[in-house]
Parts: sequence; C-alpha cells; structure tokens
Amino acid sequence: MSGRRRSVAVCGGASGSPALMAAAEALGAALVDAGHRVLTGGLGGVMAAASKGARQAQGWEEGRVVAVLPGEDPAAANPWADVVVATGIGRARNLVLIHSADAVVAVGGGAGTLSELALAWQHGKPVVALDLGEGWSARLAGQAVDGRRTDVIGRATSVDEVVGLLAQVFAAAP
Repeated sequence: MSGRRRSVAVCGGASGSPALMAAAEALGAALVDAGHRVLTGGLGGVMAAASKGARQAQGWEEGRVVAVLPGEDPAAANPWADVVVATGIGRARNLVLIHSADAVVAVGGGAGTLSELALAWQHGKPVVALDLGEGWSARLAGQAVDGRRTDVIGRATSVDEVVGLLAQVFAAAP
C-alpha cells in the first residue's frame, strides 16, 4: 500500500453499557494515535463514542474522523465527525462504510452491526471483535466464518489487543 493512511471502520450499536461506551471512546483515540483514520456510521452510541475518542486523541488532525450516514442530512452526524458523507441510501450505507475501510472492528452491536460484519466477511475485510460480553462482537469473537479456518474473526478483550491485531493484519497486507 502506498502512503495512504489506513482506515478502520468501528461498528457498534446505538446503545450499550457505560463500560462498552468507554471502550469505544478509548478505541477511537487508540486508532488515531496508531496512525489510522476512524470511520463510523456517524450516529450515536458506539459510533459517537469512537468518534469522540478519535477527535480527542493526541494524534488527531482534520480528516481523521469520518461519518458515513444513512440519511441525506449532514447535520445528523455526531458532533465529532470531521468528514461527513450523507449517503441518503439508508441501511445500504453499511456497504459504503465497509468498502471504505481497510479493516473492521466490532464493539457490541445489534442487527446493524451484524449486517456490517457479514458484509466485511463477504468482501474479504479483516475483522476484529472486541469481546466485552455484549452484542454481536462478543458472540462472534474468535469464530470461523462459514467453517473456513482462514476467515476467523479476530478476538480481542481490550483496546490494546485490537490495535495489536490490526498492526499484525496491516503488516501482513500488501
């Protein structure tokens, strides 16, 4: 890969425990400080927490926090997004988000997160699930997809583990 900054989609639900939200915020900051761009669905919950953390990271600079919205109104984005893509295509925006990312990290999440994970698997994106005992990330962490050993969802139990797994993935990628 050329000098382009790696983009990591952080996927998760609109709600979760305070511990899950704190982890999402810490993840956003850690990803930016590791040199990555953070992409989210741009709304509340995990998406807002990851965006807030990314925006408050020591390594933050303009353009590091991207919101890919389902609706047409850019004002619907959480206040920490630097770049807002108002797709106007509803849930189909999940595909835009996944295709725009070099890797995907799931934090908790419900049906929307499950959709994003399925799209990531189908399109060959590396996936790491932060297992904090909530949502689809906890259920699918460490699982082989479609029974293929090569399609294992990375399991992390801390933000540091997520960043470490992504570093391994990116070091091995062309």
